[in-house]
Amino acid sequence: MVELGPAFYVLAAAFLLFVFFLFMFLRRTLTGFKEGFESGKRGDG
Repeated sequence: MVELGPAFYVLAAAFLLFVFFLFMFLRRTLTGFKEGFESGKRGDG
């Protein structure tokens, strides 16, 4: 078993945070795009 130092945990936490923020950003962008597309389709925007 490889001994994992604190640097590994710091990198793992940073990577998880990066993935989390990327997911939130993409979800917000896709939701906003869908809402804008549907409101534009209705013609009230």
